[in-house]
Amino acid sequence: MMNTIYLIVIFFAGVALGLFYFGTLWLTLQYLPKVRRPEILTFVGFFIRISIILFGFYLIMGDRWERLLIAFGGFILARTFLTRRLRPAQRTTFRK
Repeated sequence: MMNTIYLIVIFFAGVALGLFYFGTLWLTLQYLPKVRRPEILTFVGFFIRISIILFGFYLIMGDRWERLLIAFGGFILARTFLTRRLRPAQRTTFRK
């Protein structure tokens, strides 16, 4: 049976992958209006992000699918955190 500390490390590795993926996605979206060819930035950014994430999950998983589920849970937690943290400010409308 896997050690509890080992499972926590796997979970936080998933969090790190999620922070990397969604953080760089946010940075790419912020940079899109400033480039001349945004489609190239979008494609290259996606390819690099997905390659690193898939390789990271592959390394974490090893030969156990349970590790993948635990890491994916951390990935989803990072996604939830960043989408709430980086959400645009709510606009208030005034009615007369």
